[in-house]
Amino acid sequence: MSSINLEQAQTIINGALSKAADAGMNQLCIVVLDAGGRMVAMVRQDGVPFGRNDVAYAKAFGSLAVGMNSRNLEGAALDRPHFMAGVIGAIGGPVVPVAGGVIVCDDDGTRIGAVGASGDTSDNDEAAVMAGIESAGLKAEA
Repeated sequence: MSSINLEQAQTIINGALSKAADAGMNQLCIVVLDAGGRMVAMVRQDGVPFGRNDVAYAKAFGSLAVGMNSRNLEGAALDRPHFMAGVIGAIGGPVVPVAGGVIVCDDDGTRIGAVGASGDTSDNDEAAVMAGIESAGLKAEA
């Protein structure tokens, strides 16, 4: 199984933080997971509340475990709350169904991990993550 490596994870984080700084976003916590849902890297900028790392992790983990970006999980949670409750119980891990968790693919479209961010609005969290993925020469799953 191909997975995000540490160098790629660090590049994603740096790209996301650069985007956040350029856009004047709040400080962020960013978590990068490999294809098996294991943490490769995490950064929590100064001043970010300690719980944001759990939120960022849950955005990435839920996306990877269910197979859809957390923005899409939000729609599923609104449309089918019983489904989402079942998913959360079934996968044995956290899920935060709002934008900011994105599945990462290589050039062949193979899922190699996921990235989650928390600290600003969900839309801004997602924008930072997308910029980070792009900066690493990888692709975000649509």
